[in-house]
Amino acid sequence: MKLQDKKCDCTTTNVQKLTPKGIDELLKEVPGWEVVDGHHLSKEYKFKKYLDGVQFVNQLAAIAEEQNHHPDIYLTWGKVRVEIYTHVINGLSDNDFILAAKYDAIKK
Repeated sequence: MKLQDKKCDCTTTNVQKLTPKGIDELLKEVPGWEVVDGHHLSKEYKFKKYLDGVQFVNQLAAIAEEQNHHPDIYLTWGKVRVEIYTHVINGLSDNDFILAAKYDAIKK
């Protein structure tokens, strides 16, 4: 099953911090995302118009609510930067990569 087809499971009893090997494996499935300090995923999306970025942020927010997993989103003219990590474990879990894949699926 593709990452984008999975659902985030953010209950504290189910969330496990990924090993460096696990991070490397999942990173292959979300091209363009980078791991920052082994702690979070980051990606910048570019737009020609400001309102296109705003609309994209609204789509990201809707998916975040649906998945109950909320990233940090930064909007500026021509770009949107997204940072994702699992707050409860202060690091990366499967959920972060699932959310990243869902975001990439809407921005093709």
